[in-house]
Amino acid sequence: MTKLAVTGHRALTPHTVELVGRALREELAGAGPGLVGLSCLAEGADQIFAAETIAAGGELRAVLPARRYRDSLPAAARRTYDLLLGKASQVVLLPFDEAGVPAYLAAAKAMLEAADELVAVWDGGPPAGPGGTADVVAMARRAGKPVRVIWPPGSMRA
Repeated sequence: MTKLAVTGHRALTPHTVELVGRALREELAGAGPGLVGLSCLAEGADQIFAAETIAAGGELRAVLPARRYRDSLPAAARRTYDLLLGKASQVVLLPFDEAGVPAYLAAAKAMLEAADELVAVWDGGPPAGPGGTADVVAMARRAGKPVRVIWPPGSMRA
């Protein structure tokens, strides 16, 4: 069984969504039948990873940072969130009411503790603030978790 957690940028250009989807599809194709993907189901990288995990025949486990997490997502991302959440084999709800840095950090920590590796859809840039992609990559590396960085040529943040 291979357990992969995901972190990644939320705001991606439409072209980058296609590039990242293709790259994740190729990355996950070799994972085998025991693939387990852990995701917070945020817009952008998390939702792309979750969808590709399911498409690869893997099991999706959702880690929700807060009770009102869905409300923190952009309206355009909520339908996909609902669809993916309905396909999750397991849902872990953390004990926060509101989404925010403490909840995001706790979710990242929970995913990293449960995962063998981290998949980071990351442009390699420095942290924009606590709980972001670069921060989660640093947490994984400090914990000794392997990190697979996915950022196909031509990718851009929106």
